[in-house]
Amino acid sequence: MILNIRNVAKQFNGFHALSNIGVDVAEGKIHAIIGPNGAGKTTLFNLISGVYDLTEGEIRFKDVVINQLKPHLRAKLGIGRTFQIVRLFGLMSVLENVMIGTHCKTRAGLLKTFLRFSRKELTEEKATRENATRWLEFVGLAHKADQTASNLPHAEQRLVEIARALALDPELILLDEPAAGMNLNETLKLDALISKINQMGKAILLIEHNMELVMEISHVITVLNFGMKIAEGVSSEIQNNPKVIEAYLGRKK
Repeated sequence: MILNIRNVAKQFNGFHALSNIGVDVAEGKIHAIIGPNGAGKTTLFNLISGVYDLTEGEIRFKDVVINQLKPHLRAKLGIGRTFQIVRLFGLMSVLENVMIGTHCKTRAGLLKTFLRFSRKELTEEKATRENATRWLEFVGLAHKADQTASNLPHAEQRLVEIARALALDPELILLDEPAAGMNLNETLKLDALISKINQMGKAILLIEHNMELVMEISHVITVLNFGMKIAEGVSSEIQNNPKVIEAYLGRKK
């Protein structure tokens, strides 16, 4: 297993957002986290990526306990992430946004990379640009590398976020509702892209409300409700689980 989540809990001023969560994510697999709004899915992502501190429990990535690590150190270990609400630097170019994905692994740092204290392009900056360009080609946006990120349509901004996460060359990618706001055609392309990423051997932890997408591509699905894990299994098991039908679909079987 590449990620082990053990007895994880998170409280906010006495409110139990997550209680006793246990999830194992296997190497090279697509693992979905689903559940109604407010179930604790994004809170779990924030605990894994280091945005929030745990109240209880333990998270291991590649057998390393990461509870106390800052987000940039978790990224350096090999955890990439996108967000439910797109978080791009709107006034920067598409290429620059993807380059930022590798800043925790570079020695020059963002300031020197973008302000360029020297006329001569740094060797490291050149490598970073080439890497970013490669991932933009991978998601199909290399032709828009020089455009201002905020001018891209919503679906393409999400692809830029994915390219930025991939630029770090992570072993685990957290995708938080990547299909949100996409039409059917855009969702189908995203489906193919996620499968393509997975075929490279990367593990993917996915939060998504599009159940057709989840059932199509996921190897394992974990279901949360009111901050608790209520089911886990393959798509056929989840689709026929009475607890999931009642909690997620709002009706009893």
